[in-house]
Amino acid sequence: MEPPGTAGAPGAAGRPWEEAKAFYDNLAPKKKPKSPKPENAITIAVSSRALFRMEEEQKIYNEQGVEAYVKYQLDHENEPFLPGAAFPFVKALEAVNTQLCELYPDSEELFDIVLMTNNHAQVGVRLINSINHYDLFIERFCMTGGNSPICYLKAYHTNLYLSSDAEKVSGAIEEGIAAATIFSPSKDLEVSENQLRVAFDGDAVLFSDESEQIVKAHGLDMFFEHEKAHENKPLAQGPLKGFLEALGKLQKKFYSKGLRMECPIRTYLVTARSAASSGARALKTLRSWGLETDEALFLAGAPKGPLLKKIRPHIFFDDQMFHVEGAKEMGTVAAHVPYGIAQKHKRPAQEKQTPNSK
Repeated sequence: MEPPGTAGAPGAAGRPWEEAKAFYDNLAPKKKPKSPKPENAITIAVSSRALFRMEEEQKIYNEQGVEAYVKYQLDHENEPFLPGAAFPFVKALEAVNTQLCELYPDSEELFDIVLMTNNHAQVGVRLINSINHYDLFIERFCMTGGNSPICYLKAYHTNLYLSSDAEKVSGAIEEGIAAATIFSPSKDLEVSENQLRVAFDGDAVLFSDESEQIVKAHGLDMFFEHEKAHENKPLAQGPLKGFLEALGKLQKKFYSKGLRMECPIRTYLVTARSAASSGARALKTLRSWGLETDEALFLAGAPKGPLLKKIRPHIFFDDQMFHVEGAKEMGTVAAHVPYGIAQKHKRPAQEKQTPNSK
């Protein structure tokens, strides 16, 4: 379902917020769940610029400073922001919550979205108005008034942090928190309204960067030999292993009700590994953890963008900007995980960020 004259999920430049609201009204949960205790929930912390589009506000901050920025937000606080890159992902999380609440009315094993921003507290009114405008269920806010919110992530029991600020994401990774820098796609692509789809790269995302270190140091031939020799030795965990584990835990709640084929969560392993030479170790590692993905796609070095276009995930995680850019070009919301040896060899150029708009 698409608003008139548009294609795919909202967020394209120039689209009126009225059209965006009309589109997302159809995705809104029919009944909002109760807010779970943080220790029982799967907590997704999302920055304001990841959830909403704030380019105009960013420009004002850059050119006129913080006082003009705050004044603009106050003057426009009754105008909702347009949806940002993480918006469809958040809507999909809420759709899963709705189904979980129907099956398990008393359970608190739900997704809990926290708006994590270093905006000034006065800007919070416009954020609250925008959240209510789109009928989102976000009860927990963290507005730090210019200070980094990273130190609060553990206190919120964060399972995943999404931001447009690469520096903050790196800080979260260093603190042992699953995190990624999210990017808007170059074009809109319609995504599922009823099923959350999450795609993961393998090495340096779900797994450690052990194998990538072999490639960098000794080349592909040595990598293939290494993987064959260590096929039965599980790889160490990567930064997003815990998030896949959390998704799997919720999937099993649907499986136990006989709803495996109708499960509203679907996961994908999308890796540049080749199946014959290095795929077995990846699958055996997941098995050793008691985890699985619904689909495992071994591309043997082929571009990931075209395949992701077919999958249409709400988000795709990769540690290499080359693959993130390729996904973006094909319309996928992609998120960069700044972890492992690939970051040491080439620091990706990031858009300049400012402290009051994340």
